Amino acid sequence: MIAAVGSCCLVGIIWRGVLYVANLGDSRAVVGYLGRTNKITAEQITRDHNACKEEVRQELISRHPDDSQIVVLKHGVWRIKGIIQVSRTIGDAYLKRREFALDPSITRFRLSEPLRRPVLTAEPSICTRVLSLQDQFVIFASDGLWEHLTNQQAVDIVYKNPRAGIAKRLVNTALKEAARKREMRFVDLKKVEKGVRRFFHDDITVVVVYIDHELLQEKNVSVPELSVRGFVDSVGPSRISGFDAIS
Repeated sequence: MIAAVGSCCLVGIIWRGVLYVANLGDSRAVVGYLGRTNKITAEQITRDHNACKEEVRQELISRHPDDSQIVVLKHGVWRIKGIIQVSRTIGDAYLKRREFALDPSITRFRLSEPLRRPVLTAEPSICTRVLSLQDQFVIFASDGLWEHLTNQQAVDIVYKNPRAGIAKRLVNTALKEAARKREMRFVDLKKVEKGVRRFFHDDITVVVVYIDHELLQEKNVSVPELSVRGFVDSVGPSRISGFDAIS
C-alpha cells in the first residue's frame, strides 16, 4: 500500500530580500500586503495543482491526448483517472511508474487500464517575489484551510489579530466554518475522532511568516537560525549550514 501514499509539499525560503516558493499539489502561499489605500490585500503567489482548475485539466489533456479518461467528473468533482484531484505530488508512485501499480483487487485505486505514461509528476512549480516594504506576512497552508476561508479572509484575520497563536486562530476559524457547513457545533466537531474527522474536513496545516523589514535591511544584524519540526513542541539550533556559500 505504500505505493498509494502521497503528499502535497510547500516550501518557502527568504534570502536577501527575495521570497522563493516551491509548490507541489494544492497547498497555497498567500502574501498579505498593504495596498494604495493602506488596506491589507491578499495575493496568492502559488498555483493550485488541482483538477478542479480548468488550466490544470487542459494541461493534463494536452499531455495525454490519447487518454479520454485522464480527467473524469466523479460525483461532481474533477479527478485525475477518476481517483485523485492533485496533479503533482510526492509519492503516489502507482500513478507515476507502471512497476508500482497496485493490486487490482484494491478497488479504491483501480485503474481502468495499465499505465501508459506517468499520470502525476513530482516536479514543483517555483515562483519568486522580491519583497517590498508593503509586504507584511506570508501564509503557508494546506488546502484544508482554503476550503473554508478565502485568501482575503485569511489575510484579514492575520492582520487584525496579535501574532501569538495566529496560526491556531486560522485553524480554529476554518474548523468553525466546517462545523457550520455540517450544521453542528464547533465543540462537537472537536470531539469527533481523528480517523473519522477526515469525512468532515481535510487536513489543516498553517504556518504564518511575518516579514520584519527592519531586520531585512540591517546588514550586520544577528538573528538566531532556528529549525522547527512538525509535531515537536520545541525549537532548537538549525541543522541547515552553508548559507555563506549561497550567492
